[in-house]
Amino acid sequence: MCGLAGWVGYDRDLSQLAATAQAMTATMACRGPDDEGVWTDPHVALGHCRLSVIDLEGGRQPMHVTAPDDGLPTVVYTGEVYNFLELKEELSGLGHEFRTSSDTEVVLHAYLQWGEEFAERLNGMYALAIWDPRTEELLLVRDRMGVKPLFYYPTRDGVLFGSEAKAILAHPEAEAVVDREGLAEIFAIINTPGHAVFKGMHEVVPGTIVRFTRSGHSVRTYWELTAHPHGDDLDTTIARVRELLDDIVRRQLIADVPVGTLLSGGLDSSALTALAAKAFRDQGRTERVKAFSIDFKGNDEAFAGNGIWQDPDTPYAVEVAEKCGAEHIIVELENADVLDESIRSRVLRCQDLPISTGDMEHSLLHLCTALKRQVTVALSGETADELFGGYNWFFDQEAVEGDTFPWYDAWRRLGGLDTMKEIGLWDRLGLEEYVKTRYAEALAEVPRLEGESGREERMRELLYLNISRWENFLLDRKDRISMAASLEVRVPFTDHRLVEYVFNVPWEMKTFDGREKSLLRAAAADVLPESVLTRKKSPYPSTQDHEYVRALRDKVAALLHEGSPVLELVPAEGIQRLLDKPLESYAGLGGLWGTRAVMERLVEFNTWVTEYGVRVEA
Repeated sequence: MCGLAGWVGYDRDLSQLAATAQAMTATMACRGPDDEGVWTDPHVALGHCRLSVIDLEGGRQPMHVTAPDDGLPTVVYTGEVYNFLELKEELSGLGHEFRTSSDTEVVLHAYLQWGEEFAERLNGMYALAIWDPRTEELLLVRDRMGVKPLFYYPTRDGVLFGSEAKAILAHPEAEAVVDREGLAEIFAIINTPGHAVFKGMHEVVPGTIVRFTRSGHSVRTYWELTAHPHGDDLDTTIARVRELLDDIVRRQLIADVPVGTLLSGGLDSSALTALAAKAFRDQGRTERVKAFSIDFKGNDEAFAGNGIWQDPDTPYAVEVAEKCGAEHIIVELENADVLDESIRSRVLRCQDLPISTGDMEHSLLHLCTALKRQVTVALSGETADELFGGYNWFFDQEAVEGDTFPWYDAWRRLGGLDTMKEIGLWDRLGLEEYVKTRYAEALAEVPRLEGESGREERMRELLYLNISRWENFLLDRKDRISMAASLEVRVPFTDHRLVEYVFNVPWEMKTFDGREKSLLRAAAADVLPESVLTRKKSPYPSTQDHEYVRALRDKVAALLHEGSPVLELVPAEGIQRLLDKPLESYAGLGGLWGTRAVMERLVEFNTWVTEYGVRVEA
């Protein structure tokens, strides 16, 4: 998957400052443990750490067209372009010659041929930087859905950039400062595109190109969701979704390293696993696709169903693997695994921000680490819920008719808002007004279909909010944690062709059988067991052990010590009110999203400020 970093300085000579680029790149060693490269020129320094997936020998970076001093563009690139073989064939026909079999070289030649319009031709997940010495311009490009992260930090004479914030903060000119707006992003559960929390730092917005020149920088959007009438009938729509999924999965299985899947036993991951197994058979591959699941030791006996987690995942995952012929590997954890302090520290360090939802991130890191022992690439089901309408809030009338983000409405009703108010943080940061402002901005972006109104118009709004805001958090979490284990996770449901098509399917057709994700269920019906097709959506598993809660309470109690940075935001009496809550208030989704979520965020914030040396301007 890789990580990139770099520095452009128009008023100084960077050719002798490779050590700085090396230090920036080294912060992301887990993203690319297989190779590392740094290249400098008078006004640019580029660094790259590589996780080798395609053309293990020939894909080294930074990559030049022919040689480092050829006077032509140089690229550092992360991710995968799934249509690189077709592009390579087209470029070869236009006279381009290739030295490697890597997709990186195809990306570089595509830029040579089409300029910045090359981005519209890419199908994949990617973040890249191209330095063009002919014009002394830097291009930062991010994939349409924002699967791969990319940040930048303008300086007095140029810019710093990197796959992760920590790479930029390793440069002596970058400061780790968070202001009031950054704090609002952290504590209001909002993921505003372009915002990077750190003051002065920006996220490259998905589907955009940021161009830097001596005179400044500009941003161009090369892709965004649009609204248009859907002309296909139901049967044609189902068939088209299946056709797209077959093609997407086939493309995303291409690698020169072992590939597996993440299998929860839910509809999304089960469909991908079954389609991957089918693709293996269709290609005549003798090996079985490896499908990985996670479970907690003793969960089969101790599991207690509730309104959110109605049944354990493992029996469904087993049934899927048996039906499709996958090799099923269960990663079994104990509560001590998610309580491990070293895991908590790694999760914070890989995410760069105090955004923990607790044991979910910890168990995910364990799962990705276990996968890495057997595969280098895994397919995962992110974005299916956002695209096909899988969350409960799509079917909750109060959330649908609400005047805020639907997940935020759910969080408010589950007690998160009350908890924030109880400790004084809500009013302290002016979060009510901040949320209203961001919600209004998001609604203004929604693509509108002429003549659409009522429920169809509102559901289009909700789908857009989920795709453009909520999914940011989930994709970023999966990228950061998987890359901390040096595992490349591919997300087939983010393919822009599928997103464009399904986004414009009317809500009535998306839910033609009265349930969530009707189209996806119908499209994958022939490859899945009936039990999965009729199963109600279940969230990612979370430990139900009270020992985890007790350990969390101990960490919160430790915040009361004099000198804790979090006390600058939350008074000690507010934290004590959290500690006085009964153990039952931490149970179920209400506890996870309410009291427990707030406590997790406070603990992580305190550690973050200390470990990152953050200066808080509030």
